[in-house]
Amino acid sequence: MAMKVKEVAELASISVRTLHHYDEIGLLTPDEVTSAGYRLYSDANLETLQQILFFRELDFSLKEIKSIITNPSFDREEALQMHRRILLEKRQRLDQMIATIDRSVLHMRGEIHMTTKEQFEGFDFSNNPYEQEARERWGDEAVEKANQKIKGNSAQEQKALSDEMNEIYRRLAALRHTDPASNEAQAGIAEWYAYLNNMGNYSPEAFRGLGQMYVDDERFTRNIDQFGEGLAMFMRDAMAVFADRKS
Repeated sequence: MAMKVKEVAELASISVRTLHHYDEIGLLTPDEVTSAGYRLYSDANLETLQQILFFRELDFSLKEIKSIITNPSFDREEALQMHRRILLEKRQRLDQMIATIDRSVLHMRGEIHMTTKEQFEGFDFSNNPYEQEARERWGDEAVEKANQKIKGNSAQEQKALSDEMNEIYRRLAALRHTDPASNEAQAGIAEWYAYLNNMGNYSPEAFRGLGQMYVDDERFTRNIDQFGEGLAMFMRDAMAVFADRKS
């Protein structure tokens, strides 16, 4: 039986907005749209959505997923086996990191000794999970400019940039219970806009899109809200107001 977009969103624990976006970019188009404009998803649509979410869990970009699942040679069962294999490898790495945490606690207590190499077992930050998504939303040029600028900085300069970013987050966190459209909030978010454009080239619309991602992507929300619960949502709203006024 066909399901409405809200029912599919609740079933898959994703937002209606996400499903609309998948439709807009041609990643997941419902098999039927009623005369009233309601999207209706078939069983085949749900199977495709399952594949999309498995690929997303493995940090594939939407562009990559579309390329894969629309390939005539795509085999769903083969893909499921691949998902299983990679998730098992991911679980193994997480188990290793948990073991490193447990051993680090014992090391801090003086009960065991860890070598410096053992203290970092399980870590792998060779890939940036956000970069491909940024490329997909705003194009390669802005990301490449930011990357080249950062790579050209010395270690001291990179630390200064990181410290500046954290300080802006702290100042915004102190404002997160105020009106996002207030002069004080907008002055704070203007600092954030200036900071980002110091590294790249973000239009007001790209800035708005970034703010929305802070809420849509739980990885961003988690990282930002460590400075104060609700900060990501406040920044999204303040960035939208800023983009409207800037435009």
